[in-house]
Amino acid sequence: MIKQNQKHLNILLVLIDSISIFISFLISWYIRFQSGFMKVASGHLTLEEYMKPILIIIPVYLIIYSMFSLYVPHRFKNIFHEFFNILKSNVFGLLILINMLYVYKEVHYSRYLLLIFVITTTTVTIGERGCIRLILRNMRKKGYNLKHSLVIGCSELTTEFLKRVRKNKHWGYNIIGIFDDNKDIDSKFEELNVIGRNYDLEGYIATHHIDEVIITLDISEYEKLKWVIGVCEKSGVRTQIIPGYYKYIPARPYVEEIEGLPIINIRHVPLDNLVNKFVKRVLDILGASIAIILFSPIMIITVIGIKITSPGPIIFNQERIGLNRKKFNMYKFRSMNVQKDEEEKVQWTTKNDPRKTKFGSFIRKTSIDELPQLFNVLKGDMSLIGPRPERPYFVDKFKEEIPKYMIKHQVRPGITGWAQISGWRGDTSIEKRIEYDLYYIENWNIIFDIKILFYTVFKGFVNKNAY
Repeated sequence: MIKQNQKHLNILLVLIDSISIFISFLISWYIRFQSGFMKVASGHLTLEEYMKPILIIIPVYLIIYSMFSLYVPHRFKNIFHEFFNILKSNVFGLLILINMLYVYKEVHYSRYLLLIFVITTTTVTIGERGCIRLILRNMRKKGYNLKHSLVIGCSELTTEFLKRVRKNKHWGYNIIGIFDDNKDIDSKFEELNVIGRNYDLEGYIATHHIDEVIITLDISEYEKLKWVIGVCEKSGVRTQIIPGYYKYIPARPYVEEIEGLPIINIRHVPLDNLVNKFVKRVLDILGASIAIILFSPIMIITVIGIKITSPGPIIFNQERIGLNRKKFNMYKFRSMNVQKDEEEKVQWTTKNDPRKTKFGSFIRKTSIDELPQLFNVLKGDMSLIGPRPERPYFVDKFKEEIPKYMIKHQVRPGITGWAQISGWRGDTSIEKRIEYDLYYIENWNIIFDIKILFYTVFKGFVNKNAY
């Protein structure tokens, strides 16, 4: 039933996407030629002549949408992941359309219309998909389009799975019951009934409508795994496994293959990809250059303020650990009285730290002291967005105390980051900070960086935890 519903949904999505692309073109044509916003030269192509390539390209767009996974279930996927795929699909589709016009020597096709078209198509499709997602989620919350499922095993994995299902009603799970060899039948586990032993599974599936079987067997019971999978495949029921070692791998592990042998990479880091790395570096250089120009008046005033209010250097250099655990000197405007090197390396900044100057307290609270790190970005030591770098003394300390702490050094450190805009800054929990840093590392994309930058600008400069 769930597969049939998905098939009908995909047909509907294809139809709606086709209409959206066509409507987007009409809107784009109106903006370009009828709205009066742009100068229109005489002798331009007619609407019918403009429409011919679009009618041909619509099926191509639908194929591209399929290539970018826009016709697969999105019950569990982040909405920004879907929107980013829509953006990539429409840019790719535009490139094909431009090439098609070039091949057929259609030189009079308006370039402005093409630019407006890619913006309009992306906007309309994102709006359309957002509405569909909202409608489907509300339907699932009300009990429609449910995924009828069984759970195999009573374990910690079962508890974690059920906790997430109950928290996310819009996923549309209807958990009928649990099969387990170690619990009494009709007993309760996490408020669900244990309805049978594993050997009862085949008979139950044959007499009930089941869309999916979720296997949450404890790692000590994995000898039963092959048998359960065999029963499910014989019955034609989809099977999903939550592995007992899930705590040791990220949410999105990267799987490679060596002559048919799957190998799970413990951590998927999108910035290991050379294209992603190059794009982020280019944006860092452009962003830092623009920011230096924009903030130069503030930096000049800060230089004067530091010079007037306290003796000592204007710029404070501090050794930090960066990409691939390499040391570099991070620049900051000096906000404290001059200290001995031994004290500076091992002392943690606290809320009412007596070492701070009055002017220093202000520039730390407003994050103005961080502006010289824009030059670290240009040098390549840092990125605009990333985990905050730490001093060698604390790195050596935390790597022994906090699991996964050193993973943050697999990407360039940043001036701001997901942890910082989420409130984990200054004298706050290092464990929570690392949790947010790891989430950023494993889920990086350009949209995520833009989101962090947006929050930094509008709520991150002044922070109650910035000491």
